[in-house]
Amino acid sequence: MTDPHSEAPVPAGLSHSEIRSIIVGIMVAMFLAALDQTIVATAMPTIGRELNDLEHLPWVVTAYLLTATAVTPLYGKLSDIVGRRTTLLVAIGIFVAGSIACALAPTMLVLILARGLQGLGGGGLISLAQTIIADIVSPKERPRYQAYIAGVFILSSVSGPVLGGFFAEHLHWSVIFWINLPLGLLALWMTGSLLRKLPRHERPHRLDLLGAGVMAAATVVLMLALNWGGVRYGWSSAPILGLFAASALLWALFVARLRTAPEPLIPAEVLANRVVAMGTLAACFGMGVFIGLTIYMPIYLETVYELTASQSGLALLPLMVGTVTGATISGRVMARVDHYKRLPLIGLSIAVAALAILAMVPRGLPLAALEVVMTATSLGLGTLLPVSTVAIQNAVMPHQMGTATGTMNFFRSLGGALIVAGFGAIVLGGLPASAQAGLSMERLAASFAEHGLDIAFVFRWVFAAAALGLTLSLCALAAMEERPLKASVHEASAAAE
Repeated sequence: MTDPHSEAPVPAGLSHSEIRSIIVGIMVAMFLAALDQTIVATAMPTIGRELNDLEHLPWVVTAYLLTATAVTPLYGKLSDIVGRRTTLLVAIGIFVAGSIACALAPTMLVLILARGLQGLGGGGLISLAQTIIADIVSPKERPRYQAYIAGVFILSSVSGPVLGGFFAEHLHWSVIFWINLPLGLLALWMTGSLLRKLPRHERPHRLDLLGAGVMAAATVVLMLALNWGGVRYGWSSAPILGLFAASALLWALFVARLRTAPEPLIPAEVLANRVVAMGTLAACFGMGVFIGLTIYMPIYLETVYELTASQSGLALLPLMVGTVTGATISGRVMARVDHYKRLPLIGLSIAVAALAILAMVPRGLPLAALEVVMTATSLGLGTLLPVSTVAIQNAVMPHQMGTATGTMNFFRSLGGALIVAGFGAIVLGGLPASAQAGLSMERLAASFAEHGLDIAFVFRWVFAAAALGLTLSLCALAAMEERPLKASVHEASAAAE
């Protein structure tokens, strides 16, 4: 990676080549976490057969998501207390240890527990990487690097399923975990010593362990309800309703703890910051819709357009590539203009209109026209990503950067889980209740055909829900205050004094 910003001011003690090395290293760390969310999917049937346990196979994915989501805000707060280097090294170390345990797992139970351990490390990698970029790159230059972050996610989304299937078929399923060892060591080697030079923003901090525990418990219970609802149990079943009720109670306890703790896990001034609140909401709905579309568009393409799995993968590329392109354009524009919200406001409006077209015409569009509509959606959605992240980081004190970034990533993950569950409820809701129990996505199209139902009509409401989600993201972005971006890291640090 070349450094296109050699004229930008750099923090004291760091050269441009050192900044470049740090950024490449943390991109590798981000790739570790992002890849592990996608590489396992295509290898799961092989894993289930070899470990003689298909019943508990979904927990291989669920265990990782539960722990990774629950600890994301905790890593942000820890990095504000003990520093980015120590926290990142711990996260990479836990992730690599979990990967080795996964590769050596002799039974499904051990593999599930190891995936939970892996998620404890992976949950911190993405938000820590974004926070470290904020430490070494000025807010004015930072949007350009957000395009690299978007590229990491798209690369993992495209390469993960391919690599997972190849390793499982031609080598051994454990290779999907062994590959994390050299990647993790590379990230450690590239960042370990240089991160000692990161600027420190020391403040007296205490970690609210009770609040962290309550928040983690509330998150795990909510994620269980979202993962099991409509798949293992009906949405109106006693187990799912009980989980939602327990989660609501735990969240109420967490809010009460925020009000009474001497130093809460998420400080009141961060939560009350209008830029953080509205930027997080915009990112939550925007990223949630994107994740939901990446999961359900292949089903739409394979059922309505009758594409094969490989053809639907190719047809999905505009959704992936367009997001990176939109983020890249938005990042470059944001670095050059004062009113940086205008482009994502226009982009999200176009994306809403594109999804509205799909909602009105769910069947009958030529495939080429569908690709154009998906490209418009992804380009518009991509413009939001750098603006929301950089605006949030620009609006908080440097000693709160980790907390704010971790909070944003936490709610983005929760938003993705909620919207994916919502899309699933819409799709499964198009079937009679007797046909929904234990229905896999592979059997979805056949089940609709058996009951004489048109799945395209059901997807009309999925696209309408996606348009509504992006409309909410658009409204939150419009309500977000547009503060001038600080021109240097030193200026951002001075704002904390």
